[in-house]
Amino acid sequence: MDPIVVILAIVALIVLVLFFGPPLKLMRFASKGVVRLVIGALFIFFANVFGSMFGLHIPINIFTSLFVGFLGLFGLGSLAAIHFLILP
Repeated sequence: MDPIVVILAIVALIVLVLFFGPPLKLMRFASKGVVRLVIGALFIFFANVFGSMFGLHIPINIFTSLFVGFLGLFGLGSLAAIHFLILP
């Protein structure tokens, strides 16, 4: 893609946001999602630290972090159950 087109698109987006105002609902929704993503990653990290004694390792990626972030400890428990019961 041509750099001039990218720069013009960014400038147009900035002008639209300045003219109409920032979409507050979208920003609030995105910030809640990011916070839940980080909390899910931290839960998985601590589960991996303490679960290493039992052979538990849950990969930290965006899907597992969102899963645990939105479901909380039940999501972490279900990922641990999948690891122990389904995966060899």
